[in-house]
Amino acid sequence: MIEYTMLHHVSIIVRELEPAKAFYRDVLLLKEIERPPFDFEGAWYGLGEGQQLHLIVHDGETRRNGGIDTRDGHFALRVASYSKTLAWLDRCGVSYEARPHAKAGFPQIYVLDPDHNIIELNADALD
Repeated sequence: MIEYTMLHHVSIIVRELEPAKAFYRDVLLLKEIERPPFDFEGAWYGLGEGQQLHLIVHDGETRRNGGIDTRDGHFALRVASYSKTLAWLDRCGVSYEARPHAKAGFPQIYVLDPDHNIIELNADALD
């Protein structure tokens, strides 16, 4: 039997490290954490309670090119305030798809990073 304790990390592919780091640092306000000295470029971000997001610079075939498709692979981050998150994205000039009354049962916001990775930001409830 497997007993899980948490999701440790999610890794996503980026084309260029600096624009990706700027997005995750300046728009999503994630804190970069120390990364081992791998032989390829990347960055790690702490997401709280031992959870991490890893950016990997790679020319692989799994990169997306399209717009927001909520049925495509993505990761989700829970935010404290739906309305404040929308206001912040507006202030940053980031395009998004807002779903305040999503069928999922909680409000959702979808954004794309510079490499078209889909990120879902969701909240417990509307505020």
